[in-house]
Amino acid sequence: MKHRTFFWFFLPTGLAMLLFIAAPIVSVVMQSMFAPHEAVFAVVESCGPFGCTEETTIDQEATRAIREAQPIGRFVGLDIYLDRGHLAVAEVGEAWRNAESIGAFFSRLGNLPFYRAMGFTLTYTFTVTPLLIVLGLMIALAVNTLTAKLKGLVIFFSLLPMIVTPLIGSLVLFWMIDARGIIGANLQWLFDDPELSLKASPLLTWLTLFAYGIWHSIPLSFIIFFAGLQTVPKDILDSARVDGTHALQRVRYVIIPHLMPLVIFVTLVQLMDNFRVLEPIIGLNAQANATSLSYQIYSDLRGQESPLYGSASATSMMTILGIILLLMPMLRRTWRDFRQRS
Repeated sequence: MKHRTFFWFFLPTGLAMLLFIAAPIVSVVMQSMFAPHEAVFAVVESCGPFGCTEETTIDQEATRAIREAQPIGRFVGLDIYLDRGHLAVAEVGEAWRNAESIGAFFSRLGNLPFYRAMGFTLTYTFTVTPLLIVLGLMIALAVNTLTAKLKGLVIFFSLLPMIVTPLIGSLVLFWMIDARGIIGANLQWLFDDPELSLKASPLLTWLTLFAYGIWHSIPLSFIIFFAGLQTVPKDILDSARVDGTHALQRVRYVIIPHLMPLVIFVTLVQLMDNFRVLEPIIGLNAQANATSLSYQIYSDLRGQESPLYGSASATSMMTILGIILLLMPMLRRTWRDFRQRS
């Protein structure tokens, strides 16, 4: 393709990427370096029959004038990234100097909002993603052995979790695990513990979030792997069967290598999706026991009297950097395989 032809072919896509991807990211970077203006205080003297007193109040007019003159806020550079709500450089240094052991150091890090959110986000990502890959492949292999009539029925019901939006699905689960719900009531009866609650225990809350994440996302992994199984050369499988290999050997040495590009694709998609976990935390009302980076952004924008745009932008940038770091090993492997083939 000639350069001129390629230019005109790529121009609409390039403009869309600049408008909807590059421009918002640049805007977020700029906003993360500005903090809200501080209120302007004024000392007002009020006099009465028993004398005069001084009161400190907010000068509404002066505060409004400053905010109108600089609506984006006051420039603070990288201070938001380093404050207690984010990287907490000073607090981390103090915790390291005063910690008696590595365990005590990480325990103190868990009291800082950013590191607490990062801990859950990474745990959720590296727990749910591998299980989605393994279970999705296992379900695809099992469905592929069914008859044609049963395949259609099973595929239809297996895709139902994708029809339910994450927030609605998590709300339904929230009602089910309540003490009056079908799951919560049966668990209390099974363990003979009327005080048992999946909502009260941090560990049970995390396990509930993991289970919901797997249930909601596994149809995507399953359907991609099932489609890939239809492309496996039958002559290679027949040859392996004639050579006396059993089913597990055929899966390991024939099917998995053939599906490896799809495995990489599903892994990339699920890593990005799981690292941005938000809806289950809100739907299950689990923020007391589990917060993610996306929930920190949501809290900054909706949990305050006035939105903390700078704080939310800083967390957004660190979320983007975290996703890039997670994807780098897979992208490097994909690029290496591409160079070897070319």
